[in-house]
Amino acid sequence: MEEHLTVGRVAALAGVSVRTLHHYDEIGLVRPSARTAAGYRAYSAGDVERLREVLGYRRLGFGLREIADLVDDPATDAVAHLRRLRGLLLEQRDRAAAMVTAIDKELEARAMGIRTTPEDQLKVFGAQLYEAIGSAYPATRRTDPRIAARIWDALGDARTVLNVGAGTGSYEPPDREVTAVEPSAVMRAQRPAGAAPCVAASAERLPFADQSFDAAMAVSTVHHWPDPVAGLREMRRVARRVVVFTYDASSTGWLQRFWLTRDYLPQFADLLVGWPSLADMTRAIGGRAEPILIPWDCADGFFEAHWRRPEAYLDERVRRAVSVWTRVGPQAEQRAVDSLRDDLSSGRWAENNRDLIALDAAELGLRLLVA
Repeated sequence: MEEHLTVGRVAALAGVSVRTLHHYDEIGLVRPSARTAAGYRAYSAGDVERLREVLGYRRLGFGLREIADLVDDPATDAVAHLRRLRGLLLEQRDRAAAMVTAIDKELEARAMGIRTTPEDQLKVFGAQLYEAIGSAYPATRRTDPRIAARIWDALGDARTVLNVGAGTGSYEPPDREVTAVEPSAVMRAQRPAGAAPCVAASAERLPFADQSFDAAMAVSTVHHWPDPVAGLREMRRVARRVVVFTYDASSTGWLQRFWLTRDYLPQFADLLVGWPSLADMTRAIGGRAEPILIPWDCADGFFEAHWRRPEAYLDERVRRAVSVWTRVGPQAEQRAVDSLRDDLSSGRWAENNRDLIALDAAELGLRLLVA
């Protein structure tokens, strides 16, 4: 028999006032649809599920009208809402981590008698993940021609291409008509002169009609999306062909593939809790997955790029251009860097990874999704 919860019980469990619940009822946002044995209005399981979504979005700062649009969307089920809420909460955590890092740096500076500039002090409150790491991108993040060749070949004969989560424009094919989508103002500002026109929008809500493009591409960006599956479906909606460069965290032993996550940064696994499986992602676009081997001298400084050049991970500039390091937090980052530095000095890293030295390319879980 389905359990029904009274208004008072729901208020106590959710940490909100009865008055708030009555207000949600009055405006039609969440209406208790059941009755207790005594005839009082009560919340069914479905009502509670909707209320959970409302409260989740509310505590993330969404307005009630925005929330109503979100929870009334017939194309979004409970699982999709949970994934979206999780992504938004991770983004909020990333912003908080960036603020903590900035505050720690200022405390260190002040301990040495150094006063930070007014501009730096205000930047603490404007920090977002890309705003925190985006300025480091040009130094280490650029198009690797071998990976680009795979991506561009997968685009086939497409003449019009939508680049979703385009960042600063890496991997945009120069011989096609490209339209870029990028939500971060910092990243948009760093797009070079002559780059494709860029629209401020998110992957989950692309402002284009169905089948507007021959192809849609996304490169090293899906892990930043609040709802990856919804974003991939949107790409499928607006284009007849989809090409996505992303990461597989669903195969057995995936955390052990890369010595950095295996031996120094196991916290990486926490970042991918709830991350859709490779099957989920390929199903979202109706396509297939192809492995992408990472060359030892990869020009694009993403997380796995320096697998045969471990000293690179000791470089602050390299780490700041990769979101993983910001997301795991400064303590985990410092432990990993200190431990890696010690193992490089002692020769332990070379001993533990001697089989890598002869490899020209490594299979580290990077995948090209093609539909």
